[in-house]
Amino acid sequence: MNVAYATALGDDRFSDGIVAIAAAEGVATDLIPRLAGRLPGLYLIETDPEGERYFHYWRDNSPARELFEAPEWGKIAESLVAAQVIYFSGITLGIYSNNALGRFLAVLELARKNGVTIAFDSNFRPAVWKGDVQRARTVFTEALKRVDVALPTFDDEALLWGDATPQATADRLRALGIAEIIIKNGQQDALIVAGGRQEFVAVPEIVEPIDTTAAGDSFNAGYLAARLSGTPPEAAVAAAHKLAAEKIRHRGAIMPRPAAAVH
Repeated sequence: MNVAYATALGDDRFSDGIVAIAAAEGVATDLIPRLAGRLPGLYLIETDPEGERYFHYWRDNSPARELFEAPEWGKIAESLVAAQVIYFSGITLGIYSNNALGRFLAVLELARKNGVTIAFDSNFRPAVWKGDVQRARTVFTEALKRVDVALPTFDDEALLWGDATPQATADRLRALGIAEIIIKNGQQDALIVAGGRQEFVAVPEIVEPIDTTAAGDSFNAGYLAARLSGTPPEAAVAAAHKLAAEKIRHRGAIMPRPAAAVH
């Protein structure tokens, strides 16, 4: 399975390191334009004694914000339209200008018409939206109209939309025509709505977390990898639970290769 990461970076040694890590993991980097004189965005993560994380951002001038306004954006768009799956999150939506958002959403629409599956995790972070909840809702709604697979976390949905239960989230997303919905709910069951069926899939093992950073990303990766291999949704969620549980046993966003390899 070929995987590429589309973003923009600077021409500094920190950006060099990011590209090197991606390449070492087999992730194609040809969709990463390098902007002269720029530095990548920065954020720090603090964890409390329970392993829950808190974010601090310094990325107002991040090159990633300009991916769809860089000279190479047309090349990025052509590659996305030719992909099998496009995966993005609400962080992407939160950092783009209105012009870049218009281009990105148009690319998603064209890609979907071309048979590309669009997967999305809302990943709502109030700081990214500078407190403008109404703008976040408007932009998310436009994006969700172009989504095939939704992978939200219930806490994020409750914060942004006021959803009282995962079922309320599922009903709202289903009303937008999304065919496959998986709602993550921490150590509780994940709710699947797909193929005309609805099912809760329990977390197989309650793990005492060391660091919850990237737990949701790991779940999404496990789910999408399993689905692309032909695994049905219920079994894919079980695989996703397993990968996320292993991730939170380790500090940092990327767990050691030996731990990742077994999954």
